[in-house]
Amino acid sequence: MKEYRIKPGTRLALTEFDPNDTGSYQKNDEGKAKAKAATAELIAALDQLQERLYANGSRALLIVLQGMDTSGKDGTIRSVMTGVNPQGCTVVSFKAPSTEELSRDFLWRVHQKVPAKGQIGIFNRSHYEDVLITRVHGWISDKEAARRFGQIREFEELLVEQGTVIVKFFLHISKDEQKARLQSRIRDPDKRWKWSSGDLEERKLWDAYMAAFEEVIAATSTERAPWYIVPANRKWYRNLVVAELVVQALAAMKLSRPPAPKGVNFDRLNIV
Repeated sequence: MKEYRIKPGTRLALTEFDPNDTGSYQKNDEGKAKAKAATAELIAALDQLQERLYANGSRALLIVLQGMDTSGKDGTIRSVMTGVNPQGCTVVSFKAPSTEELSRDFLWRVHQKVPAKGQIGIFNRSHYEDVLITRVHGWISDKEAARRFGQIREFEELLVEQGTVIVKFFLHISKDEQKARLQSRIRDPDKRWKWSSGDLEERKLWDAYMAAFEEVIAATSTERAPWYIVPANRKWYRNLVVAELVVQALAAMKLSRPPAPKGVNFDRLNIV
């Protein structure tokens, strides 16, 4: 998975990353079946690691999901986190800020939602919206954007120093794939509730968004809070990549089992 990690200082060009990539898995039914089987094993491992995180209560994991409309943020959460205990996981989506939020710094509302120790927190869209959509629509200047890049790096460094592991995923789909998924939303009665005419307006700004993502990711991928470019045209491979990287992040914490309560002799404990 190292090839998907963006090293600090990288001059990023998303055109160099293939959204159709499936790694060592063939782009056919056999490859899909093998990837799904591998993902199921990772989800089982994630369940055990999340329980250890929750029981230990000393660290936290923050997962950031960004991508264009229809890139699969909801689907990734639904598929990868299916076996996680809901008591130890929270999902937050940052949409247009309220009047109260606008009256404070742009990270104020975000800091309130970071996961507590022992928890996995998932940002389905995040503080990065404040340097993406704002930039594409010209609501902030280049100078303000650069200032916010630095503030985001410092904010994430603070979280890391306090025990939070951060992994950030850009779900990378092609423009043609987005078109197909938008058409699917129109045709499928079970998906029409997701439809928004605003998605078509944002699609017109595709190139501007790609440029903004390139700059944002390059400026904010650090050693301790890295970005990963996840090939997301094929949902089954997207799920595999995210699941493997989340499992790696949790396993790297090397969390020990919490000690038993003091003063209890379990060898002589007799429960009537």
